[in-house]
Amino acid sequence: MNILVINGSPKAEKSNTYQLTNAFLNGMKQVAKEVQIRECTVCRMDIKPCLGCFSCWSSTPGTCCIEDDMAQVIQDLLWADITVWSFPLYYFSVPGALKNLIDRQLPMNLPFMEEQEGQIGNGGHPSRYDMSGKRTVVISTCGFYTAEGNYDGVRSLFDHHCGPGNYTAIFCGQGELFRVPELSALTGEYLSCVEQAGREYIDDGISIESRERLSQLLLPRETFEACADASWGIERECAGKERQDRTDAAAEKRESDTLTFTRQMAALYRKENWPGKDIVLEMCYTDVEECYQILLSKDGSRVYTDGSLTAGTRIETPVTVWRSIAAGEIRGDEAMMQGLYHVKGDFSLMLKWNDYFGGSRPQAEQIKDVPSQKNTNMNIMLLPWIVFWVTVSVSKQPGCLLSIAACAFISLIYYQNKKTIYDVLSSALVMGFCVTMLTGMPEKVMLPLSYLAFGVIWLVSCFGGLIPLTAHYSKNSYGGEDALKNALFVKTNRILTALWGILYLITAAVTWFLMQSSVRPLTGLINSVCPVFMGIFTAWFQKWYPARVARGK
Repeated sequence: MNILVINGSPKAEKSNTYQLTNAFLNGMKQVAKEVQIRECTVCRMDIKPCLGCFSCWSSTPGTCCIEDDMAQVIQDLLWADITVWSFPLYYFSVPGALKNLIDRQLPMNLPFMEEQEGQIGNGGHPSRYDMSGKRTVVISTCGFYTAEGNYDGVRSLFDHHCGPGNYTAIFCGQGELFRVPELSALTGEYLSCVEQAGREYIDDGISIESRERLSQLLLPRETFEACADASWGIERECAGKERQDRTDAAAEKRESDTLTFTRQMAALYRKENWPGKDIVLEMCYTDVEECYQILLSKDGSRVYTDGSLTAGTRIETPVTVWRSIAAGEIRGDEAMMQGLYHVKGDFSLMLKWNDYFGGSRPQAEQIKDVPSQKNTNMNIMLLPWIVFWVTVSVSKQPGCLLSIAACAFISLIYYQNKKTIYDVLSSALVMGFCVTMLTGMPEKVMLPLSYLAFGVIWLVSCFGGLIPLTAHYSKNSYGGEDALKNALFVKTNRILTALWGILYLITAAVTWFLMQSSVRPLTGLINSVCPVFMGIFTAWFQKWYPARVARGK
């Protein structure tokens, strides 16, 4: 299979559009066999404008009188089975140099008038060559928030050139986002969709599902346009003044790259997650000695440069570090653990950073038919133990039977939640203790052993590179599976898991003495007091410890 790529961008391989084209080619290469690819980079070729002399029709049929690189382009077009046109939208059409190339295809047509089937307009010229079986793909990005309505001129051009419906188009708005490293996660998702489209194109064509995904906005219109406006480093007021008098004073007001970076970050604020009160975030860039404040309100975000607000959260960081975090080159939690930046004030903003600055797609346009992820539930693990400890200390046989019933009930509700190894292990251990007791083992021995076993489970999960037990359940509130990659989150949970394990080891010893005393029937209730206080401590520690680390302590 021969594939010709006509790269019509003046930026050549640095083109935003070329990222989509490259992803599409990668998809095709994964499916097609014996692929050969040629590329015409228009900005590096000598292709002069058409003279309109029609020599290629009358004097030298099929040959242009201009001697330049266009002759090779025509040979490549005839060689190709698939031609991929790649270009950015320039003034609602193709870039000028690419238009020259399109114009210079005139020698490939015959001069005679002919109305062709499926063509639009009032006439046409038949091809000089047999072009049947050849396929065309058009890939383009534009700087507007959407492709809808902005490609009318391009569609009309290729409808005439190929015939309506005889080519495949991928038109993508918000093209400038593909050059922003800080948004690589978002744009990477879109590029994966383009790659999938390339795989499908080789077989049966791009599926309806993929077309729908490719037509979705990367960012909501308001968010994208705010980011785009901020990227120029010029405030509207300054731009207006520059239009009026073109003074040097207006030019001097061009803001620093750091301020532009801060404005773009602020533009990603998701006001739908406003917590009910305004938030003031202060970004202090220690390496460039610049400090800016971001007000997050129900109406949106605004950057202040005069320090006039009272900040609730202050981040002290080199701008190089924060850019690396934003670009995904280093995880924010790892940078914090390494002391590369510090956070002062209210740390809750950091815990919900992705909620406020998620840069997500519009809610109404989320990808359809994605199965919802099941969450873990600590109650599944705790319920058999709680039933066992409370009931068995009162009456052995009924308690064991109730505990076995609880384990059976838990197995019925697994389908609603994601199981962990601790859920399965807990049910198995409780069942084992119950069976052992029903065969004659005294509860005064088995009950302390159960607390001992439970404590050992917690402690063992803290070592050997395992994910600590509590992390498997608390991750639901901190980004799901991604939280398990967060070094600070894992360390916090490792400490808490160890403390809970120690508590249950102590409880095992206390239970041994309680089972020998007159308060034996109340053992389960008495032992539930300490976990209540430990739960309160856990809720406090989950906020206090990360904030302490963030302050550099």
